[in-house]
Amino acid sequence: MATDADFIDYVHAQAGLGAALEAKKMFGEYALYLDGKVVALVCDNQVFLKPTAAGRALLHEVIEQPPYPSAKPHYLLADALEDTDALQRLLRATADALPAPKPKAAKKAPAKQAAARKSPAKPSPGA
Repeated sequence: MATDADFIDYVHAQAGLGAALEAKKMFGEYALYLDGKVVALVCDNQVFLKPTAAGRALLHEVIEQPPYPSAKPHYLLADALEDTDALQRLLRATADALPAPKPKAAKKAPAKQAAARKSPAKPSPGA
């Protein structure tokens, strides 16, 4: 079952972080970004917080579960969604604990285009 857009709207409203929190659709599910960092995954209408020591310290009860088959366990947030302050603290603490995203590499031109630019101009016939 894929996550509903209504559930994403609910999580966004509950977090109360405005434009700082972004949800991007990925394979029918969503990733939540805060300060450019993926802090949580939303799968099957459930929020899975990336595991960090800072996030774990703020959770009263820790339920570790993979958000999808073959994924590493994340912290399943259930009760924290009801408390805006707790959810904000969890998301911020997780973002602060995660490393900055790596800069994306510049796209390389396809091989044919690169070869065409490097080869010298051929003289026209009859010249």
